[in-house]
Amino acid sequence: TLQPINNFPPWKVSNLHILNPFESFNKSDTADIIYQQLFKEHRHQYRRFVPLYTDGSKSADQVSFAVVFQNTVSSFRLSPACSIFTAEITAVLHALERISKSVQRGFIIYSDSLSVLNSLKSFHDHKHPLVFKILDLFEKLTSQGFTILFSWIPSHVGIDGNEEADMAAKSASLSTASTIPVNDLKKYIKQLLFFKWQGQWTLETGNKLHTVKPVVEFWPSLRNRKADTILTRLRVGHTRFTHRHLLLGEHAPMCSLCNCTMSVHHILSECSNFNSQRLRFFNTTTISLPTLLGETPHVHLFEFLKAIGFYSLI
Repeated sequence: TLQPINNFPPWKVSNLHILNPFESFNKSDTADIIYQQLFKEHRHQYRRFVPLYTDGSKSADQVSFAVVFQNTVSSFRLSPACSIFTAEITAVLHALERISKSVQRGFIIYSDSLSVLNSLKSFHDHKHPLVFKILDLFEKLTSQGFTILFSWIPSHVGIDGNEEADMAAKSASLSTASTIPVNDLKKYIKQLLFFKWQGQWTLETGNKLHTVKPVVEFWPSLRNRKADTILTRLRVGHTRFTHRHLLLGEHAPMCSLCNCTMSVHHILSECSNFNSQRLRFFNTTTISLPTLLGETPHVHLFEFLKAIGFYSLI
């Protein structure tokens, strides 16, 4: 997908001004009515500036944004590959585009996304293409006599314009042609590949590793290389003792007590010959492989392996 051309020179300093009338208040311990009163006072102070409320939304099946401006609401859907950041910042860009067609000259754009506002303020540290597109349009509008301020507002505290933008973004039905940032597209493709991988892995119920690790995810390695190798062999169910017969052309080793084929699962979890050791190290005679060999292996696993004489045979 084609990316927007950056027309904002890297050496240029933006005169973009961001307000935060709520910065001294903690949302977790501030009542909604306090925020509403603060915003009312703020709007009285900046009553000469026309407000625009922006919001973005991302759910499992939809990415969208909305802008509330002078009793009109614009809401559009974006590609599902777009991030919530892209939705929020696209709303700000759309607000500027609406301002460019107005005969009025003083505006405040309200957003509940601090990350978007901070990206506009610290643009040299940000690579999102719409950051520079916004700065470029902002500079053009200010050179034409517009005065545009930006302000953060808390979400879901009963501020009318913000609530309206939030509802409109979530219920957007119209689609708009938009550029998908490369980083959003990469992340989206990775997610699709991951879901496909997980779907295939879910069907591998006969795989020994699947029993221990049913969900595809990153598990950290152990710091000790030998211990990590042993743990990996146990997880995949392949050890020298249980599988050397395949190389030597011999019969699979049998458990003389239980009269069954020796396997990692049988040795660690089932064989009654090791019940006393399980009771000693795990306080139970029955323990599952995920408990023993999961993301964080049991703290007494290696002691148990040595006690039953299996450690050196893995």
